[in-house]
Amino acid sequence: MKAIRFHEFGTSEVLRHEEVDRPVPGAGQVLVRVAATSFNPVDDHIRAGVLAEMIPVALPYVPGIDLAGTVAELGPGTKDLAVGDEVVAMLPLDSAGAAAEYVLAPADSLAPAPRSIALTDAAALPLTGLAAWQTVFELAELKPGQRVLVNGAGGAVGSLVVQLAVGAGAQVTAVDGPQHADRLRTYGVDRVVAPLTLTEGPAALGGPFDAVVNHVRVSPEDLARLTHYVTDGGVAASTAGPIPEDTARKVRSAGLWVRGDRGQLTELVTKVDADELHLHIAAHRPLSELPTVHADASAGRLPGKTVVLVS
Repeated sequence: MKAIRFHEFGTSEVLRHEEVDRPVPGAGQVLVRVAATSFNPVDDHIRAGVLAEMIPVALPYVPGIDLAGTVAELGPGTKDLAVGDEVVAMLPLDSAGAAAEYVLAPADSLAPAPRSIALTDAAALPLTGLAAWQTVFELAELKPGQRVLVNGAGGAVGSLVVQLAVGAGAQVTAVDGPQHADRLRTYGVDRVVAPLTLTEGPAALGGPFDAVVNHVRVSPEDLARLTHYVTDGGVAASTAGPIPEDTARKVRSAGLWVRGDRGQLTELVTKVDADELHLHIAAHRPLSELPTVHADASAGRLPGKTVVLVS
């Protein structure tokens, strides 16, 4: 079968399009014929070796944490799945990924794929959806009526955070560039704001807020300023560097290390099929162009969430 692999850490140039053996599922595993994967920033970090100590991977390594595909073969003892089932998953970070025609996945990581969108597009859901879910419901613990500021609301994770927060009954102020404004309004936000001028303070946005969710890489000084946008007893959650807590005001800080969760992923799929959650996909690229996708991401040229078509 065809796969993209790297044999050593480095730039996008280490990615090679190769013929490799088709894997055989063991106990508790499922062989999935891959329809698509998608690019996530962590893919770049793993390939570059930046996370080698935190996420030890065996080389050669196949990237691609997101998976959308069709069950091709079941390992011994696998239940609740059948050959031909369409599934999605966030694959374990330290295992072979989905940038290949076939991949082994733990059976307990697989959720039914959405029926209302193309199977290939469903590859945009797992990691970003789980990151958004865990940010909204575990880190921020949002409740109906609370006010939340989402900085970087137009991005892959931010867009889903906004929709989940609105669905949870929160009042959402979405911050991002004007190119995202119309789309963000369709999600039901209370206010759309151009990129923050943090020196203006929270009152300029109607704050402070019960929760601030940040997805934008800013300086440590600006991260510290975001603390002031959180009301007493509130929470500052960030996927782009820690926002300092303020113990005097009981403002807590929360960071995310996203994890796979079949139950949460199933809930996300249900919301997609109920037209309560929409995926914003900026581009579709063939598997052969994955090295270029990595290069574009490293150079800041990637237009947004990019689905990588495998079959």
